[in-house]
Order: sequence, then structure tokens, then C-alpha cells
Amino acid sequence: MGLVYPPTCAGCGAATADAGAFCPACWSGLRLIEEPLCDRLGMPFAVDLGIGRLTSPQAFAQPPVFTRARAVALYDDVARGLVHRLKYEDRHDLARPMARMMAGAGRDLIAQADCVVPVPLHRWRLWRRRFNQAALLARPLADKAGLPFLPQALIRRRATRSQVGLSRAGRAENLSGAFHVPPAEAYRIAGLRVLLVDDVRTTGATANAAARALLRGGAASVDLLTFALVGEPVG
Repeated sequence: MGLVYPPTCAGCGAATADAGAFCPACWSGLRLIEEPLCDRLGMPFAVDLGIGRLTSPQAFAQPPVFTRARAVALYDDVARGLVHRLKYEDRHDLARPMARMMAGAGRDLIAQADCVVPVPLHRWRLWRRRFNQAALLARPLADKAGLPFLPQALIRRRATRSQVGLSRAGRAENLSGAFHVPPAEAYRIAGLRVLLVDDVRTTGATANAAARALLRGGAASVDLLTFALVGEPVG
């Protein structure tokens, strides 16, 4: 098959030696998140303070509902392009290499997880888009780790307006009550450590709302793993 469809860069489509790999330009343009980083929010620090686990001022001021979050890269040009192609251009083939990178970034979270749950879309949005990009990323993560993949454990029972342009408070209000663990599915997550998966974390409002619903539904804890994270290194 490689003779008919030569491998191309996951980022820009240029020819590469291996399928799902990045060309040098895209790889160098990907702002990978590395330590030191905030143990709660996964945001990198601009400088290494050399004092072990760190918590950012943002995590102290606005503690998230989820326990910990990790992401592969900051949401800059290359990461944004990957997410956009997966989400809007039906490039489902990108999900596997993106999930492979997420497995590396979230290895500590995955090692302590009991199951994997994707952030769901509302049924009308799922009908229009025909797929849930979070589920495309979550399934190979779960398969590789040997964890149960539970796409029905959390539903989006209320359609919400776009989060673009909303304030932090507005985003939280927009998502209030949007997620729900169906009673018939609650036993699947009862007492378990859930790994919640999404493509991008912006303010954390979606992740907080989803994590809150999972905890109310009986989960013991919720960690969050995304491909990209919006923001800049902490001070």
C-alpha cells in the first residue's frame, strides 16, 4: 500500500519516511509541553525552579474539578492545524498518531486510570458532524493501555451555544447541567478513576462540567488528557 499511497506528514502532508510521522518543519513548530509543569493543570512553567512538583497560581486561585490535566502541546499553529484537520476535514487517520503522542504526555495518568471516557457531543452536533473527535482519540488510547473504553458513560444532554467569545464565567454558565451520567451506565464508572479525553482544553470549563458530572455519577476521581492546551507558559 505504501507504493500506492506514500506516507505523508501528519501536520502538512509533505512526504515522510513513515506514516503518521512529522516532517522536520512541523515537528520543530510543535510546542511540546515538557516539565517543569503545574501538577494540577499541566501548564508548563517558563523556568525550572528545581523544587519538585509545582502548582501554578491559577490552580490555587481556581482549583479545577478534575484532579490533574496533561496535554501534548500548546495550541499554536501546528497543533491547531492538526486539530482542525481531524475535526473539520475528516482526517480520521490523524487520530492514531495524535493519540500515540497523548499516550506519552499522559503516561502517569493512564497508569493510574481504570477506564477512558471521551467528552461527548450533543446528539444533534454528532449527527451533523458524524463523529466525535474526542472519541476518535480516546479509543486508541484505551486500546493501547488495555483499559475499558466507555463512550456511553457520559452524555451531553443539553445542546449549548458556542463557547467562542464567552468569558470564563459565561463558559461555565453555558455548560451548567449539560453533562450527565445515565443511571443505566453509572455502574460502569462507580468507584473508578476515570481518564477523560478531549482534543483541546481552553479555559477548562468543558472539562470541569464533564468531570463534575462523572463525580456525581459515582466516579472516584477524574483526570484529563487532551492533545492541545490553550495558553502560554506560566511566568
